[in-house]
Amino acid sequence: MCCGALSWRTARCPRPRAAVSTFISQPSPPCVSPQTDSFPPTLDAEDTRTAVARWLNPDEEELTQGFEMPIWDHLDELRERVLVGGIAAAVAVLTCFAFSKDLVLFLEAPVAQQGVRFLQLSPGEFFFTTLKVGGYTGILLAMPTVLYEIIAYVIPGLTRSERSFLAPVVFGSSALFYLGLFFSYEVLAPAALSFFVSYADGAVESLWSIDQYFSFVLVLMLSTGLAFQVPVLQVLLGQLGIVSSRAMLAQWKYVVVGATVAAAVLTPSTDPFTQTLLAVPLVGLYMAGAGAVRLIENRKAAAGPA
Repeated sequence: MCCGALSWRTARCPRPRAAVSTFISQPSPPCVSPQTDSFPPTLDAEDTRTAVARWLNPDEEELTQGFEMPIWDHLDELRERVLVGGIAAAVAVLTCFAFSKDLVLFLEAPVAQQGVRFLQLSPGEFFFTTLKVGGYTGILLAMPTVLYEIIAYVIPGLTRSERSFLAPVVFGSSALFYLGLFFSYEVLAPAALSFFVSYADGAVESLWSIDQYFSFVLVLMLSTGLAFQVPVLQVLLGQLGIVSSRAMLAQWKYVVVGATVAAAVLTPSTDPFTQTLLAVPLVGLYMAGAGAVRLIENRKAAAGPA
């Protein structure tokens, strides 16, 4: 048992003791496997369990060798890693707050050249806006450190196959999240804001509240980053054998409707233009995720039964 985290996995059905009295010399019957109805179990039979069942109760060779830790040692380690992650986040937030004005100018760039003027409509509005910008940016910069501390804490309790699968999922999820931020800043936000400016041209002058503008941009960027996690969820479902790539592709009509609804919920505005700009990449990401699941299925088929 590794670090006390595998007690629920390594538990096996105990063998009954030989009966005392006249049956004391009778050998103990073998334990019935919880995954089969045959008695006695066939040791060389092919493992027909689902991926979820194998994850909940992995084979002995999948378990990593480790050592037991008392619960208090677990709590001490957890406290230390939370402390390290919190310090990293605090340092990143304070550093970003020191350069908050530069960050504000950077985030104003999508509409700064279109004649939009930003106003401070209440006392302290710009100050609290810089706090918001510095906080969001600092947390995003500290996420790699926080993610590392989380992985370092849970990885002793993972099996060998889970460890090999963890790195692609973590790096893929992180890359897709930051790709979503980049896409939102470079494509989605400028296109949506340009639409608002051009629609109001000749009728009203664009004087925007600095707080409402950054609420729009930051929420849009965060929502896009989260929406780009769709392929990661598909790969996890495919790896566990819950959904196949064929089933994913067969539901493409519902995916289009779901992407439209998700875009309407995630985008802070109600205009169909911004929602369409987010819905189209979501459908593309879903198809890419189905392709990734197909590759996993082909690799499993080429490897043969476990």
